[in-house]
Amino acid sequence: MSERGKLTTGTTGPLAGGGRTDPVTEATEAFLAHRNLLFTVAYEMLGSAADAEDVLQETWLRWAKVDLGQVRDWRAYLVRITTRRSLDRLRVMKRRREAYVGPWLPEPLLTAPDVADDAELAESVSMALMLVLETLSPTERAVFVLREVFDVGYEEIAAAVGKTLATVRQIAHRARRHVDARRPREAVSPSQAREVLASFQRALDTRDLQGLLDVLAPEVVMISDGGGVKQAAPRPVIGAERVARMIVGGLGKARIALTGEPTVVNGNPALLLRVDGEIDGVIAVRVEAARIAGLYYVRNPRKLTRIASETPLTVK
Repeated sequence: MSERGKLTTGTTGPLAGGGRTDPVTEATEAFLAHRNLLFTVAYEMLGSAADAEDVLQETWLRWAKVDLGQVRDWRAYLVRITTRRSLDRLRVMKRRREAYVGPWLPEPLLTAPDVADDAELAESVSMALMLVLETLSPTERAVFVLREVFDVGYEEIAAAVGKTLATVRQIAHRARRHVDARRPREAVSPSQAREVLASFQRALDTRDLQGLLDVLAPEVVMISDGGGVKQAAPRPVIGAERVARMIVGGLGKARIALTGEPTVVNGNPALLLRVDGEIDGVIAVRVEAARIAGLYYVRNPRKLTRIASETPLTVK
Protein backbone atom coordinates (compact mmCIF):
# COMPACT_ATOMS: atom_id res chain seq x y z
CA MET A 1 0.00 0.00 0.00
CA SER A 2 1.15 3.51 -0.73
CA GLU A 3 1.34 6.07 2.06
CA ARG A 4 -0.45 8.76 0.07
CA GLY A 5 -3.84 8.23 1.68
CA LYS A 6 -2.95 7.26 5.26
CA LEU A 7 -5.67 8.43 7.64
CA THR A 8 -4.25 7.11 10.89
CA THR A 9 -1.78 9.97 11.14
CA GLY A 10 -2.23 13.66 10.52
CA THR A 11 -4.02 16.49 12.26
CA THR A 12 -3.99 16.05 16.03
CA GLY A 13 -4.84 18.74 18.59
CA PRO A 14 -5.07 22.37 17.46
CA LEU A 15 -4.35 23.13 13.84
CA ALA A 16 -0.91 24.41 12.93
CA GLY A 17 -0.34 27.99 13.98
CA GLY A 18 0.23 27.67 17.70
CA GLY A 19 -2.06 28.40 20.64
CA ARG A 20 -5.63 27.34 21.16
CA THR A 21 -8.64 29.02 19.67
CA ASP A 22 -12.27 28.58 20.61
CA PRO A 23 -13.75 25.08 19.96
CA VAL A 24 -16.17 26.24 17.26
CA THR A 25 -13.36 27.85 15.25
CA GLU A 26 -11.16 24.77 15.68
CA ALA A 27 -13.96 22.45 14.59
CA THR A 28 -14.76 24.62 11.57
CA GLU A 29 -11.13 24.89 10.45
CA ALA A 30 -10.57 21.14 10.82
CA PHE A 31 -13.72 20.32 8.86
CA LEU A 32 -12.89 22.74 6.04
CA ALA A 33 -9.30 21.49 5.89
CA HIS A 34 -10.55 17.96 5.17
CA ARG A 35 -13.76 18.75 3.33
CA ASN A 36 -12.52 17.61 -0.11
CA LEU A 37 -11.31 14.35 1.36
CA LEU A 38 -14.62 13.75 3.12
CA PHE A 39 -16.57 14.51 -0.05
CA THR A 40 -14.41 12.04 -1.99
CA VAL A 41 -15.03 9.32 0.60
CA ALA A 42 -18.79 9.91 0.51
CA TYR A 43 -18.96 10.14 -3.29
CA GLU A 44 -16.99 6.92 -3.80
CA MET A 45 -19.36 5.14 -1.44
CA LEU A 46 -22.57 6.63 -2.88
CA GLY A 47 -21.95 7.51 -6.53
CA SER A 48 -24.03 10.65 -6.02
CA ALA A 49 -22.66 14.13 -5.46
CA ALA A 50 -25.99 15.37 -4.10
CA ASP A 51 -26.11 12.61 -1.49
CA ALA A 52 -22.43 13.11 -0.70
CA GLU A 53 -23.13 16.76 0.07
CA ASP A 54 -25.98 15.72 2.37
CA VAL A 55 -23.59 13.35 4.15
CA LEU A 56 -21.09 16.17 4.63
CA GLN A 57 -23.81 18.30 6.21
CA GLU A 58 -24.66 15.46 8.59
CA THR A 59 -20.96 14.96 9.32
CA TRP A 60 -20.56 18.62 10.22
CA LEU A 61 -23.56 18.56 12.56
CA ARG A 62 -22.11 15.54 14.37
CA TRP A 63 -18.55 16.94 14.36
CA ALA A 64 -19.68 20.27 15.85
CA LYS A 65 -20.83 18.41 18.97
CA VAL A 66 -17.58 16.49 19.49
CA ASP A 67 -15.22 17.34 22.36
CA LEU A 68 -12.08 17.86 20.27
CA GLY A 69 -9.85 17.48 23.29
CA GLN A 70 -10.89 13.83 23.50
CA VAL A 71 -10.05 13.07 19.83
CA ARG A 72 -6.50 11.99 19.06
CA ASP A 73 -6.71 12.17 15.26
CA TRP A 74 -9.23 14.65 13.91
CA ARG A 75 -8.94 13.60 10.29
CA ALA A 76 -9.47 9.91 11.04
CA TYR A 77 -12.44 10.77 13.27
CA LEU A 78 -14.03 12.90 10.54
CA VAL A 79 -13.60 10.05 8.05
CA ARG A 80 -15.20 7.68 10.56
CA ILE A 81 -18.26 9.94 10.89
CA THR A 82 -18.51 10.34 7.11
CA THR A 83 -18.27 6.59 6.59
CA ARG A 84 -21.02 5.83 9.08
CA ARG A 85 -23.33 8.46 7.62
CA SER A 86 -22.58 7.20 4.09
CA LEU A 87 -23.36 3.63 5.12
CA ASP A 88 -26.72 4.66 6.53
CA ARG A 89 -27.57 6.55 3.36
CA LEU A 90 -26.27 3.83 1.05
CA ARG A 91 -28.61 1.27 2.59
CA VAL A 92 -31.55 3.59 1.90
CA MET A 93 -30.30 4.33 -1.62
CA LYS A 94 -30.03 0.61 -2.43
CA ARG A 95 -33.77 0.29 -1.87
CA ARG A 96 -34.47 3.53 -3.72
CA ARG A 97 -32.53 2.40 -6.79
CA GLU A 98 -34.73 -0.67 -7.12
CA ALA A 99 -37.48 1.73 -8.25
CA TYR A 100 -35.19 3.74 -10.56
CA VAL A 101 -36.46 3.96 -14.15
CA GLY A 102 -34.01 2.22 -16.47
CA PRO A 103 -30.29 1.61 -15.87
CA TRP A 104 -28.57 3.63 -13.14
CA LEU A 105 -25.21 5.38 -13.62
CA PRO A 106 -23.13 7.38 -11.13
CA GLU A 107 -23.45 11.15 -11.16
CA PRO A 108 -20.64 12.51 -13.40
CA LEU A 109 -18.27 15.11 -12.00
CA LEU A 110 -16.18 17.58 -13.95
CA THR A 111 -12.76 17.09 -12.36
CA ALA A 112 -9.52 19.05 -12.26
CA PRO A 113 -6.36 17.90 -14.11
CA ASP A 114 -4.73 16.74 -10.86
CA VAL A 115 -7.36 13.99 -10.52
CA ALA A 116 -6.51 12.65 -13.98
CA ASP A 117 -2.80 12.83 -13.10
CA ASP A 118 -3.36 10.50 -10.14
CA ALA A 119 -3.90 7.15 -11.87
CA GLU A 120 -5.17 5.36 -8.77
CA LEU A 121 -7.67 8.07 -7.87
CA ALA A 122 -8.83 8.41 -11.50
CA GLU A 123 -9.51 4.68 -11.71
CA SER A 124 -11.31 4.61 -8.38
CA VAL A 125 -13.83 7.26 -9.48
CA SER A 126 -14.15 6.09 -13.10
CA MET A 127 -17.63 5.17 -14.27
CA ALA A 128 -16.48 1.62 -14.96
CA LEU A 129 -15.17 0.97 -11.45
CA MET A 130 -17.99 2.88 -9.75
CA LEU A 131 -20.41 0.49 -11.44
CA VAL A 132 -18.42 -2.46 -10.13
CA LEU A 133 -18.63 -0.98 -6.62
CA GLU A 134 -22.43 -0.96 -7.02
CA THR A 135 -22.35 -4.77 -7.00
CA LEU A 136 -20.89 -4.84 -3.47
CA SER A 137 -22.92 -4.79 -0.28
CA PRO A 138 -22.84 -1.44 1.57
CA THR A 139 -20.35 -2.74 4.16
CA GLU A 140 -18.16 -4.37 1.50
CA ARG A 141 -18.11 -1.11 -0.42
CA ALA A 142 -17.15 0.91 2.63
CA VAL A 143 -14.34 -1.48 3.55
CA PHE A 144 -13.03 -1.66 -0.02
CA VAL A 145 -13.08 2.11 -0.53
CA LEU A 146 -11.40 2.90 2.78
CA ARG A 147 -8.74 0.22 2.41
CA GLU A 148 -7.97 0.21 -1.32
CA VAL A 149 -8.50 3.88 -2.19
CA PHE A 150 -7.64 5.70 1.03
CA ASP A 151 -5.27 3.11 2.56
CA VAL A 152 -6.99 3.25 5.95
CA GLY A 153 -5.75 0.79 8.56
CA TYR A 154 -7.92 -2.22 9.40
CA GLU A 155 -8.43 -1.12 13.01
CA GLU A 156 -9.76 2.28 11.94
CA ILE A 157 -12.01 0.64 9.32
CA ALA A 158 -13.37 -1.72 11.98
CA ALA A 159 -14.25 1.28 14.16
CA ALA A 160 -15.91 3.03 11.21
CA VAL A 161 -18.11 0.12 10.08
CA GLY A 162 -18.77 -1.40 13.51
CA LYS A 163 -17.19 -4.80 12.82
CA THR A 164 -14.42 -6.80 14.47
CA LEU A 165 -10.89 -6.59 13.09
CA ALA A 166 -11.00 -10.22 11.90
CA THR A 167 -14.32 -9.68 10.15
CA VAL A 168 -13.07 -6.53 8.40
CA ARG A 169 -10.03 -8.42 7.09
CA GLN A 170 -12.33 -11.09 5.67
CA ILE A 171 -14.64 -8.51 4.12
CA ALA A 172 -11.67 -6.67 2.57
CA HIS A 173 -10.33 -9.89 1.03
CA ARG A 174 -13.76 -10.85 -0.34
CA ALA A 175 -14.46 -7.37 -1.74
CA ARG A 176 -11.02 -7.10 -3.35
CA ARG A 177 -11.44 -10.47 -5.04
CA HIS A 178 -14.91 -9.48 -6.26
CA VAL A 179 -13.73 -6.16 -7.69
CA ASP A 180 -10.57 -7.57 -9.26
CA ALA A 181 -12.65 -10.11 -11.17
CA ARG A 182 -14.79 -7.35 -12.69
CA ARG A 183 -12.56 -4.30 -13.03
CA PRO A 184 -11.06 -3.31 -16.46
CA ARG A 185 -8.42 -5.81 -17.49
CA GLU A 186 -5.80 -3.28 -18.56
CA ALA A 187 -4.74 0.22 -17.64
CA VAL A 188 -4.98 2.77 -20.44
CA SER A 189 -3.14 6.08 -20.39
CA PRO A 190 -5.19 9.29 -20.63
CA SER A 191 -3.60 10.07 -24.00
CA GLN A 192 -4.64 6.67 -25.39
CA ALA A 193 -8.17 7.12 -24.08
CA ARG A 194 -8.36 10.61 -25.62
CA GLU A 195 -7.22 9.24 -28.98
CA VAL A 196 -9.88 6.53 -28.98
CA LEU A 197 -12.53 8.98 -27.83
CA ALA A 198 -11.55 11.39 -30.64
CA SER A 199 -12.11 8.60 -33.19
CA PHE A 200 -15.50 7.91 -31.65
CA GLN A 201 -16.39 11.61 -31.80
CA ARG A 202 -15.44 11.85 -35.48
CA ALA A 203 -17.66 8.89 -36.29
CA LEU A 204 -20.45 10.39 -34.20
CA ASP A 205 -20.18 13.79 -35.91
CA THR A 206 -20.34 12.25 -39.40
CA ARG A 207 -22.86 9.49 -38.56
CA ASP A 208 -20.24 7.05 -39.86
CA LEU A 209 -21.46 3.53 -39.11
CA GLN A 210 -18.22 1.86 -40.17
CA GLY A 211 -16.21 4.39 -38.20
CA LEU A 212 -18.17 3.46 -35.08
CA LEU A 213 -17.71 -0.25 -35.73
CA ASP A 214 -13.96 0.32 -36.06
CA VAL A 215 -13.66 2.02 -32.67
CA LEU A 216 -16.07 -0.19 -30.70
CA ALA A 217 -14.96 -3.48 -29.17
CA PRO A 218 -16.98 -6.47 -30.46
CA GLU A 219 -18.63 -7.01 -27.05
CA VAL A 220 -19.01 -3.33 -26.15
CA VAL A 221 -21.71 -2.53 -23.59
CA MET A 222 -23.63 0.75 -23.77
CA ILE A 223 -25.56 1.89 -20.70
CA SER A 224 -27.85 4.91 -20.90
CA ASP A 225 -29.28 6.70 -17.87
CA GLY A 226 -32.27 8.94 -18.51
CA GLY A 227 -33.82 8.50 -15.09
CA GLY A 228 -37.28 8.41 -16.61
CA VAL A 229 -36.86 12.07 -17.57
CA LYS A 230 -34.92 11.75 -20.83
CA GLN A 231 -35.25 8.98 -23.40
CA ALA A 232 -32.72 6.18 -22.91
CA ALA A 233 -32.37 2.48 -23.67
CA PRO A 234 -34.35 0.57 -21.02
CA ARG A 235 -31.52 -1.93 -20.56
CA PRO A 236 -27.83 -2.22 -21.53
CA VAL A 237 -27.14 -2.67 -25.24
CA ILE A 238 -24.44 -5.24 -26.01
CA GLY A 239 -22.38 -5.73 -29.16
CA ALA A 240 -20.69 -3.34 -31.60
CA GLU A 241 -23.22 -3.87 -34.38
CA ARG A 242 -26.23 -3.20 -32.17
CA VAL A 243 -24.65 -0.20 -30.44
CA ALA A 244 -23.43 1.42 -33.68
CA ARG A 245 -26.75 0.97 -35.46
CA MET A 246 -28.68 2.29 -32.47
CA ILE A 247 -26.51 5.42 -32.36
CA VAL A 248 -26.63 6.14 -36.10
CA GLY A 249 -30.31 5.22 -36.38
CA GLY A 250 -31.25 7.33 -33.39
CA LEU A 251 -29.43 10.37 -34.72
CA GLY A 252 -31.00 9.94 -38.14
CA LYS A 253 -34.53 9.74 -36.78
CA ALA A 254 -34.11 12.63 -34.36
CA ARG A 255 -32.70 15.00 -37.01
CA ILE A 256 -30.87 17.01 -34.37
CA ALA A 257 -27.72 19.10 -34.36
CA LEU A 258 -25.57 17.01 -32.00
CA THR A 259 -22.09 18.23 -31.07
CA GLY A 260 -19.47 16.67 -28.82
CA GLU A 261 -16.96 18.54 -26.68
CA PRO A 262 -13.99 16.74 -25.09
CA THR A 263 -13.92 17.05 -21.31
CA VAL A 264 -12.66 15.24 -18.23
CA VAL A 265 -15.27 13.51 -16.10
CA ASN A 266 -14.40 11.56 -12.96
CA GLY A 267 -10.72 11.93 -13.79
CA ASN A 268 -11.07 10.34 -17.24
CA PRO A 269 -11.57 11.62 -20.81
CA ALA A 270 -15.25 12.00 -21.75
CA LEU A 271 -17.56 13.84 -24.13
CA LEU A 272 -20.01 16.56 -23.22
CA LEU A 273 -22.85 16.32 -25.75
CA ARG A 274 -25.01 19.24 -26.77
CA VAL A 275 -28.18 19.30 -28.85
CA ASP A 276 -28.85 22.61 -30.55
CA GLY A 277 -26.34 24.15 -28.17
CA GLU A 278 -28.01 22.86 -25.00
CA ILE A 279 -26.35 20.24 -22.78
CA ASP A 280 -27.89 16.85 -23.48
CA GLY A 281 -25.61 14.52 -21.54
CA VAL A 282 -22.18 13.14 -20.83
CA ILE A 283 -20.56 10.09 -22.38
CA ALA A 284 -17.81 8.36 -20.42
CA VAL A 285 -15.94 5.38 -21.84
CA ARG A 286 -13.96 2.32 -20.81
CA VAL A 287 -11.15 1.62 -23.24
CA GLU A 288 -9.47 -1.76 -23.68
CA ALA A 289 -7.07 -2.83 -26.45
CA ALA A 290 -7.46 0.54 -28.20
CA ARG A 291 -11.23 0.11 -28.53
CA ILE A 292 -14.23 1.23 -26.50
CA ALA A 293 -15.46 -1.65 -24.35
CA GLY A 294 -17.92 0.41 -22.30
CA LEU A 295 -20.08 3.43 -23.14
CA TYR A 296 -21.81 5.23 -20.26
CA TYR A 297 -24.30 7.88 -21.35
CA VAL A 298 -25.79 10.02 -18.58
CA ARG A 299 -28.79 12.05 -19.76
CA ASN A 300 -30.73 12.44 -16.52
CA PRO A 301 -30.77 16.25 -16.01
CA ARG A 302 -30.67 15.83 -12.22
CA LYS A 303 -27.26 14.21 -12.60
CA LEU A 304 -25.73 16.91 -14.82
CA THR A 305 -25.39 19.69 -12.26
CA ARG A 306 -21.69 18.97 -11.58
CA ILE A 307 -20.34 19.31 -15.10
CA ALA A 308 -20.26 23.12 -15.28
CA SER A 309 -17.56 23.62 -12.65
CA GLU A 310 -14.77 21.42 -11.33
CA THR A 311 -15.31 19.29 -8.25
CA PRO A 312 -12.09 18.82 -6.23
CA LEU A 313 -11.39 15.22 -5.22
CA THR A 314 -8.51 13.99 -3.09
CA VAL A 315 -7.30 11.03 -1.03
CA LYS A 316 -5.26 13.26 1.29
